[in-house]
Formats: sequence, structure tokens, C-alpha cells
Amino acid sequence: MARIEQLEGAAVFASWQSQLDSAPQILVGFSGGLDSTVLLTLLSDLVPAQRLCAVHINHGLSVNADQWQSHVDSFCQSLGVQLHCETVSVKAAGEGLEAAAREARYGVFSRLIQPHGLLVLGHHADDQVETVLYRLLRGSGNRGLSGIPVSRSLAGGRVIRPLLQWQKAQIQDFAERRHLVWVEDETNLQSTFDRNYLRNQVIPAIADRWPDYTRRISHSAQLSKDNGDLAETVAADDLQTLKIKVERGGWSLCLDTFTALSALRQRNVLRHWPGVYQLPLPGHKIINEVIDSIVKARDDATPKVLSQSLQWGRFRNRLYLLSAIPDCGEVYEDLHWHTELPLSLPDGSCLRGEKHLGQGLLIPSGQPLTVRMRSGGERCQPAERRHSTSLKKLLQEYNVEPWWRDRIPLLYAGQQLVAVGDLWVCAGYQASSDQQGILIYWHLSPQVDY
Repeated sequence: MARIEQLEGAAVFASWQSQLDSAPQILVGFSGGLDSTVLLTLLSDLVPAQRLCAVHINHGLSVNADQWQSHVDSFCQSLGVQLHCETVSVKAAGEGLEAAAREARYGVFSRLIQPHGLLVLGHHADDQVETVLYRLLRGSGNRGLSGIPVSRSLAGGRVIRPLLQWQKAQIQDFAERRHLVWVEDETNLQSTFDRNYLRNQVIPAIADRWPDYTRRISHSAQLSKDNGDLAETVAADDLQTLKIKVERGGWSLCLDTFTALSALRQRNVLRHWPGVYQLPLPGHKIINEVIDSIVKARDDATPKVLSQSLQWGRFRNRLYLLSAIPDCGEVYEDLHWHTELPLSLPDGSCLRGEKHLGQGLLIPSGQPLTVRMRSGGERCQPAERRHSTSLKKLLQEYNVEPWWRDRIPLLYAGQQLVAVGDLWVCAGYQASSDQQGILIYWHLSPQVDY
């Protein structure tokens, strides 16, 4: 363990100096508590004050929140450091109040950080211990047990945690030697929160029995990170063999090739596949449900599993990962569409038309189309077909996944069905080689293109 007297800016930031020198922006998360007060003091010893900007998030969760903000303002003025204060609204949901506060806080950080900017945070070795123990008791795997990363990307910038190897006692000793003043969150002494219970009850007992506990647990966290990196590499190699296809709303892989993998590697692929597209990673319960409900389902089944903003599904011997849950939403009334402009549909999807000579839908100039949802019983004749048949049968023949069949928009000219989404144009309405046609594009949202 580093000696207490070594907690000075030169030692703490030795490996970060080049990044600090070149960063176009240095934000410092500043709650006004002990850790962030020491961090900001250390930085102001090393970096010109005008290059720093302290960011204080007022969560409004304590009756003392406004007093803390006043203290933060005074402290930054004493250092000559710029301060950005922002009040956020925190509503407990899902994982609870602490998680909601963290989400609100990082939302502000993500908005403020510039490309290639730095956000410096004051997490230390005891925070690492607390995090690893907390995640261990929640049943986390390698990624969770690797703890707090010393550095990670954030909205085009980078988060760094230079104090992560230093213990709380060293940080407090530095603060006392410098006669620093900081605020104390009264809730830190309340053991009703899981993390506070670990901090106040469990970790002191561990420290009494194993004085070098931070080194031991940090070592285990690093081993977990190494194992997680290896598992991710194996998953990436396996994904290369699984015939990944880009699909409407997401991606699919070949189930025959997937099921040829060992059970362990199947779960590993499912755990890491969404991360390739920067999507939320599933937990072990979702992974087991995908295996049991989808992978092991009979060939003609079309089961689905929902997880956060993702949907897993199966169709024609392929496993689907969809980043937007295909929900038909409420039935909407007929809409009129002038194809010169995009049309947002009530279910969140969007229609767009693009002029093209000799291709697409032929409609008189300026005539709007009517957009309808399926109601059942529709018939049509795709341009390449000799006879009309039921839309239900056509959607099956065209291998349209079941989750899109009720959602796909139908385009009418008057009372005549002339096109089915962007799948096909009906006979009699296809532009010939010398005619101006409209290519139809149906997107899940105006922002997402696959």
C-alpha cells in the first residue's frame, strides 16, 4: 500500500499527466464531500485553475442540499475554479433511488462533456471494495465483479478515476493535513441502504480481520476483468461463425450453427452479442430464458423474450435480436400521406418516399396516399404475380417475421391497395422504365435505420 504522505498530485496523476495536458476540457465531479474535495484540491495543485470546471449535481434528496451547494460554490471560489451547478429530479424506479440518482447524474455529465474531454471522479479503493461486494451479493458475473473501471468512455469523452488505488484513510489524512473542509451526507450513516450497510457494518469487520483487504479484493476484481475480456474475445470469434444478418429492427443469427456450440459458449454469445451494438447486456435469468423458451422451442414456434429495450425472437431457424420492441401499439385511423415528406406513424415508425426513374410506386403527381393498418381479409397482387391472393398468405410466402405482419403499413390510392409497406408494389402500380416512381421506405423510427 502506498504511504499516506505520497498522496500528492504528482503521485496520483503521474499516469494521467499527458491526458490532462492534452484534454480540451477537464470536468471534475464535485459533491462537496471528502473524496471530491480532495480530488479537486489535488487537481488544482497540478492544473491551472482556469482549465478546470467543477460539476455539482443537486439531487434534492437531502434537506441540506442547498447548503451543500453553497459550500461548493464558496470552495470553488477559493480555488479560482469554475463551477457548474445543476439541479436534477430523481424518481425511484427499477433498481431504486440510488440507481435513479446515478442515472440523473451521468445524464448531466454526458451532456456537458465535450469530444475528447475528461471527467475526473473521486472513487477510491474502498469504493471499489464496496462495489465488488455489492455486486457479488447480487449474483453478478465477471463484468460486475471487475468493479469500477479506472477509465471508460462517456459520450465522446472519457471518465478517469485517479484515486481508485488509494484508500479512504489516506484520502482523509491528506484532507486533515491540508485543513480542508467538506460536507457530510447524513444518510451515509444510515445502514438502510445496502451500500451503506456494507460500508458501515461489513467492511469494517473485514478490515479488522484482513488489513490488506483493498489489495486482495482489487486483485480479484482485476482477475474478473481479465476473465470478462477473454469471454468477450471468445464471443466475438464465435459470432463470426454464426452468419449474422442485419434485419428490420435488429439482427439475426443461424440457430443450427449456434446450437452446435457448447452450452457454455451459447450463453457466452448471448451475453455479449447485444454489446456489439452498444445495447444493454442481458443477465443470467434472461439468457436462461432465451435458451429454454426460444433456442429449445420447436422449429415452427415463434416465441419471444423481452428484456429492457430488447426483444429476442425466433423465426425460420434464426434467432433474432431486436433493438426496438415491435409493438403494434394502438389501432390508428386512416392517414393521408404526400410522399414528398416523411410521415410519422402513431406507432413510432416512419414512412419515407424517394423519387426514382423506372422503379417504385407509380402515382399521379401530388396525389396523396392513404395509410392504413391491417384489419384482416385484405387481398392484393404483387407486381410480379399473375393472380391476387390473401395478404396473410403473401406475408408468409415473403418470409415476413410474425411480429411485423400486423404492424406493416398498407398504402392505398383511393380504395385500391397499391403497396404493402416497403415490401412490394401491387400489379398495375409499378413504374415502368421511363416513368418516375416512388421508392417506399418504412423505418422503425425517424432516427433509426438498419
